[in-house]
Amino acid sequence: MREMNFSEEKLKKVQEIVARYPEGKQKSALIPVLHIAQEENGGWLSAEAMDYVAGLLQLTPIEVYEVATFYSMYNLKPVGRYLFEVCQTGPCMLNGSDGIIDYIREKLNIKVGETTADGLFTLKTVECLGACGYAPMMQMGKHYKEHLTKEKVDQIIDECRRTAATNN
Repeated sequence: MREMNFSEEKLKKVQEIVARYPEGKQKSALIPVLHIAQEENGGWLSAEAMDYVAGLLQLTPIEVYEVATFYSMYNLKPVGRYLFEVCQTGPCMLNGSDGIIDYIREKLNIKVGETTADGLFTLKTVECLGACGYAPMMQMGKHYKEHLTKEKVDQIIDECRRTAATNN
C-alpha cells in the first residue's frame, strides 16, 4: 500500500476548508476533506487515507471511519473508472430501478458492489439522489443519467467504452 500524502496544493485547500470553521471545530471540514482524499486515492478511501485525514484534522480514526462508512458517496474499496450509482429508493423502484440494476448486472456480468475484470465499471446501489421526478436514474461522477431504459444503459456503456478506448 502506498502512503497517503497530499500535494502542497491539496494541503493548502485543506487549510482553506478548515479556516471556514471556528477554532477547535475542524471536524466540520471532514466531509470535503474526505472528498479530496478519495480523489487523490484513485476514487476510494483506504484505511491509510482515512487515517491520514484523521491526522490532518486532529481527529481519532474512528471519527473519520464513522463518516466515511455512513455516506454512500465514499467508496471503501477500489472502483472502476466508471461508477454507476443507481438509486434504489421508492420512486426509482416504482419506476423500474430494480430492472435497471438487474440489466446492468447482466450486461456487465458483475454483482452490485463489484467491478468488471477490465476495471472499467463498478455497480453500486445508493439511497435517494434527489431526482425522483427523473426516475429511474443513476449518478456517474457529477452527472445524473435520468429516465433510464435498457437502451439508454446500452448507450451509456458504449459511450464509456469508446471514451476509455480513445483516452488510453
